[in-house]
Amino acid sequence: MNITALITDANDKTAYENTKKLVHESEFSNKHYSNLAEFAALLDDRKSYIRTRAMILCCSQARWDSEDRLRIYLPKMLRLLYDEKPTVVRQSLNALKEVARFRPELGKTIEAELNRIDTSKYKDSMIPLIKKDIAELIELLEENKNSTEKMSKYEPLWNWI
Repeated sequence: MNITALITDANDKTAYENTKKLVHESEFSNKHYSNLAEFAALLDDRKSYIRTRAMILCCSQARWDSEDRLRIYLPKMLRLLYDEKPTVVRQSLNALKEVARFRPELGKTIEAELNRIDTSKYKDSMIPLIKKDIAELIELLEENKNSTEKMSKYEPLWNWI
């Protein structure tokens, strides 16, 4: 079975569990870094939960991105910050923390995009949550701005998916 089939499985529960497993494995090994292009291809999927899984998996490869491939996919990844679904936006903001930690040199690009997000299109109940997520990511970007070391406050990505 190919890697994209694992996260696009018709059984949503299975696909979710597969995604969690891949993210967890990516915490400790670069074995899925070679699948970055396949993950990025799913960022345009018509199903929001597949777009979200793709974003999380792309971001989980940041620690292994010695070839600077993430920079190629970053514009496509950042488009999810404007998704019609606020849950996609929130999950994307959280996933980008991994990029902020392990690829601080991409911080200016991410921060510029964060400053352009218009939250007014979402329900009133979601606006403060998205703004909080944006503020947390900006804070992490600021902390890591001048750092060549990876990480500040670290929370494993698989803990919150």
